[in-house]
Amino acid sequence: MACGLPLHAQASSALQAKVDAIATAHHGKVALFAENLKTGQTLSFHANTPVKTASVIKLTILYEALEQMREGKVTLKTPVVLTKANQVPGSGVLQFFNAPQTLTLQDALAMMIIQSDNTATNVVIDKLGMAKINARIHKLGLKNTYLFGKVFLPSPGRQTPLAKKFGLGETTPREMASVMRKLITCQLASPGHPAAPGDASLCNYALHILASQASRNGIPRYLVALDTGGKNADIVNKTGALNAVRNDVAAISTKNGIVILSFFTYDNQDQSWTADNASYITMAKMAKAIVNAWSPQGLEKWPPVTEREKYGKARP
Repeated sequence: MACGLPLHAQASSALQAKVDAIATAHHGKVALFAENLKTGQTLSFHANTPVKTASVIKLTILYEALEQMREGKVTLKTPVVLTKANQVPGSGVLQFFNAPQTLTLQDALAMMIIQSDNTATNVVIDKLGMAKINARIHKLGLKNTYLFGKVFLPSPGRQTPLAKKFGLGETTPREMASVMRKLITCQLASPGHPAAPGDASLCNYALHILASQASRNGIPRYLVALDTGGKNADIVNKTGALNAVRNDVAAISTKNGIVILSFFTYDNQDQSWTADNASYITMAKMAKAIVNAWSPQGLEKWPPVTEREKYGKARP
């Protein structure tokens, strides 16, 4: 019985029940993983279920870009070419640009994250190499995360059953949470290897563009009110959407530590393309419940990289 549990266990059980109830009431399927990096508290609901990533897979592309920068293979100023072949529909503005023309990797990464620009994503994949992106994912130990191809373009070679099932990418809530954790805590070096002098600036760049992400209808929806500054800077996130899919993976700086939220909804009845899609409301309710429980004091500005790094070293 709950009354026989310690108070912290009772609170954890009550939060799990609350989130379970929100997820179960949703007209569709929900999978999620949440973690407070300071306290070690976690919460899950089908967290190891393979799901369609939609544009959330762009977090792994950003991670590979940072790794190639620290290895000296590219810089933010490295030129990339916008080609007509890479111009695809959906989110973003590069599909409307004259092509060919030269941009910088910084331009393409910013548009890939902030506007979830599909054409920019294809340009970045060409520059970094799809095989290298997937090799990095494998090196991170992610067994159910994979980028199957470029956005809205045929996959290289014969399309596999998994590619047909998942589309752009596959992941699990737990695995994508680990990618966001590595970005936020600046875990770019391999385990056992020291950080490089330029790692902090790379991680601050990633934080900057993630904080500028345009879609705030899901996880951040009710949380920005907790920020006395009234700004979105305390919440960084990356969303993904298809007709029956709405995903949001976020890191939130709270007064009680950094909270990672990795939410995936699919087989959704509401397939509308509005800010009030039912999936956004479901994710927003779950996010508010978790953050209110784990940090009732609210949010705060991001700590420096040196403070964030310690949260990532104890976990894979």
